[in-house]
Amino acid sequence: MNDKKITVAGSYIVDPQKRDEVVASADDVREIATGLPRTVERLVRDRVKFNVGRLVYVALSRDERTMGCGFPKEERDAAIAAEPKKFSMPGVGDQRYRWIHVDLNEIDKKELRELITDAWRMCAPKTVVREYDSRPA
Repeated sequence: MNDKKITVAGSYIVDPQKRDEVVASADDVREIATGLPRTVERLVRDRVKFNVGRLVYVALSRDERTMGCGFPKEERDAAIAAEPKKFSMPGVGDQRYRWIHVDLNEIDKKELRELITDAWRMCAPKTVVREYDSRPA
């Protein structure tokens, strides 16, 4: 009999050894974002937000199940159409910004890292981005 422990994460039943492949969490968002240069974590109206200077590039919903992040406006509709369970439109007041919402239960940690890093690149000074890109992998 298989004696692996199975845990529930979001709406999935996940083998703990494969958790990173299946679903992301608010803790993953925090770990990735705070590892990027010049990032500051702030609590604004009971919501965790990550800034570079005054620009917010990632924000978590109050229940920490959804993440909003910087995303190219011209690609947003296509991303939502292609994966409507994963991506959704921001609220009406935020649609003028380069922003998209992501359901953390629908995304793996690798894609989460890409989204957060790309959002950070949109806000960080170009010299800081170049320095980050030139570091050894």
